[in-house]
Amino acid sequence: MYSSKFPRWSGPALAITTVLAAGCSGMSQNECRALDWRTIGYEDGVQGRSGDHIANYRQACGKYGVRTDLDLYQQGRMQGLREFCQPVNGYNFGVRGGAYYGVCPVELERPFLSAFDAGHQLYVLTARVSNADAALSSKRIELANIEHGILGNSMQAVLSDSPPDDRAHAVLDVAQLSQRAAQLKIEIGQLNADRARYQQELDAYLASHQPVT
Repeated sequence: MYSSKFPRWSGPALAITTVLAAGCSGMSQNECRALDWRTIGYEDGVQGRSGDHIANYRQACGKYGVRTDLDLYQQGRMQGLREFCQPVNGYNFGVRGGAYYGVCPVELERPFLSAFDAGHQLYVLTARVSNADAALSSKRIELANIEHGILGNSMQAVLSDSPPDDRAHAVLDVAQLSQRAAQLKIEIGQLNADRARYQQELDAYLASHQPVT
């Protein structure tokens, strides 16, 4: 997603990408001593992390006597943020449901936030449709199971060779299951109406807003 203009390093710093991907909590002494703090800051910057993320490295490496270089970290992070804080990244970040922590420089924040808000609105509208679909699927499965239970209990209630107590329990179960089935049908009807409205709102948004590219 991000295009890097940051210079490449040779030697131990080449392992940094692997370390970052694996997380910093389980870093070894050799990994800590190999860290290039400008690279660490840059990687945090291009991912939109807050500046206090360096505390994770401080905690992981402090036990080995490895001190963080805050100046180098901030230099790298600022360069990374200038790549992260572009409108296209803000939009894509919002579409994915990302959280913005107010990290962008003042001169870049307004266009970034505008694009982020547009992407986040699309995320919210899409999520409402998806959540409605998931809820409908769940309730339809429950209704199908209940209707199967009603059928089975109805057969049990009319079988002449069933004990009277079993037939009585079956009749009671049919009544309770029928009540739940009726409630589910109401809920499914409401969800269908909600889902249609959510889809209309999503379609209207897509028709009136162009993706930020």
